[in-house]
Amino acid sequence: MSAADEILDIVDENDQVIGQVPRGRAYAEGLRHRCVFIRARDAEGRLFVHRRTPTKLVFPSLYDMFVGGVVGAGESYDDAALREAEEELGVSGLPRPAFLFKFLYDGGDRGSWWSAVYEVRCELPVRPQAEEVAWYDFLPDAEVERRLSDWEWVPDGLAAHERLREYREDRASGRR
Repeated sequence: MSAADEILDIVDENDQVIGQVPRGRAYAEGLRHRCVFIRARDAEGRLFVHRRTPTKLVFPSLYDMFVGGVVGAGESYDDAALREAEEELGVSGLPRPAFLFKFLYDGGDRGSWWSAVYEVRCELPVRPQAEEVAWYDFLPDAEVERRLSDWEWVPDGLAAHERLREYREDRASGRR
């Protein structure tokens, strides 16, 4: 089965399932679905950053500071987060990623998707999927911040990054 044939839940503005279609149709018609974004850090606290392969269905050849992907039909966000993190990092036995928050991403003509943001520490040697990841490294936060204006990043990952920054600022200041 190809990635375009994978069945996804289609959801409404309240993240309630209203149907199921193949991924290719969801993308082609801009149907609202579910995704997970997992921020992976190594034992030294550096962030996993990668460039997507040119064959990806969405945002080919762009840089990303999250691993993740779509939530399959009937799959929970939590299960998808663990599955996607292990698949993209090429590891097994990863601790369950910690859920942080969820937001509705508006991709314009690409549609919108509910986006659950997680984080996980990966102290295992990574072997990212060659069909998903063209380049990768673990980078210090300061290096990632420097690269934000230099590299072309996936737009939904940038949105998740900004939301994560706001989330952390709100928690540090006592706002929720």
